[in-house]
Amino acid sequence: MQQPLTARRSSAISGHVTVPGDKSISHRALILASLATGTTRIDGLLEAEDVLATARAMETLGASVKREGDALQILGRGVGGLCPPETVLDFGNSGTASRLMLGVLAGYPWRVSLTGDESLCRRPMKRVLRPLSAMGLVVEDDKDTLPLTVVGTDDLLPIIYELPVPSAQVKSAVLLAGLHAPGKTTVIEPLPTRDHTERMLRYFGAEVNVAIGEDDSRAITVTGDAELRGAHVVVPGDPSSAAFLVAAALVCPGSDLMIANILLNPTRTGFLRTLKEMGADVEILNERDAAGEPVGDLRVRSSALKGIRVAPERAPSMIDEYPILAVLAAFAEGETRMEGLGELKVKESDRLAAAAAGLAACGVAARIEGDDLIVTGAQTVRGGGSVETHMDHRIAMSFLTLGFASEEPVVVDDIRMIATSFPNFVPLMGSLGARFG
Repeated sequence: MQQPLTARRSSAISGHVTVPGDKSISHRALILASLATGTTRIDGLLEAEDVLATARAMETLGASVKREGDALQILGRGVGGLCPPETVLDFGNSGTASRLMLGVLAGYPWRVSLTGDESLCRRPMKRVLRPLSAMGLVVEDDKDTLPLTVVGTDDLLPIIYELPVPSAQVKSAVLLAGLHAPGKTTVIEPLPTRDHTERMLRYFGAEVNVAIGEDDSRAITVTGDAELRGAHVVVPGDPSSAAFLVAAALVCPGSDLMIANILLNPTRTGFLRTLKEMGADVEILNERDAAGEPVGDLRVRSSALKGIRVAPERAPSMIDEYPILAVLAAFAEGETRMEGLGELKVKESDRLAAAAAGLAACGVAARIEGDDLIVTGAQTVRGGGSVETHMDHRIAMSFLTLGFASEEPVVVDDIRMIATSFPNFVPLMGSLGARFG
């Protein structure tokens, strides 16, 4: 049964908070800890449904995952040491978990079935199955969506694979498979994507080399037959989750918000760079390093925004933030044109269409031209709409955020799926001054 929620015009969004741990790093920490020898301690893990699906999968494959206070302790099995699962691996709504796990399973001579919820079973897997099949993974089903049954091999072939479209998930799946293959496996990406897998592989002891071409392409090479060692991982706050708090503070007058311990990986800061170009008052403080990743604190104050052009080259560094950027564009003076958003069509929903429809329902002029989203903003947004979320957590949180600053309340049709990435979003926003109900 759906669980709708109404967001109402709110006063200043203020306070000093942290957000849940980064989802991308949480997934990878669990997987690599399970492939390492010895014990790994993970602090700050995102304990949301998507990440818990990865934890359950690793336990099913033989890793020991135990809680110790606020941390998790994982006793790994070593590369090649996992156990064949006795049940179907169910990844719920998590595309990251399912695609990365295909890379892990490619190196084991087992027959394994994978499934997920209704939304995940509509999302394409062909882009990750293609290179893994070239390495030796056999796909029994004549289709490219879950549920799938695959058979791996302990005789994987190393490959050189050029990504046809930027995808950190495909890159990561191939690199994880490459841990099992003899020699060197290389992924070439035309545009930089999230590099958490490369960083964390190094942190756990794998040999990883990155070569940058004159055209800014990157060739990432992992040496196979790897031995990973247990480590201590501190997961920083998720910038994609922080984006909703940042946006609310920008558009609610009088706001002054501090968000501590946010991931500042350069492949994830496209949203912050875009906000600066729009005139946002966002300050980065206390920059430092944590477990191989740059982190820092954000201070955000309400700002008058202006419309800009966002080039397609920026998409890989902020692909998850486009729905909330579309909401900010509604409050910006003039036109904002976000280009090259084809990847949004194959997320938890068609986020390009869902964002445009949600804006239209709230009285905002928005249109789609090919893979571009064009929003004509105004400092006053009517709101008053009922928004279909299409089972997408980021669409739900984005349009609740719009409701905090619009003239009339905004209703989203379902908030249950917010738990996949940001379980405490509603109470946290309420504690900062946001109004619901």
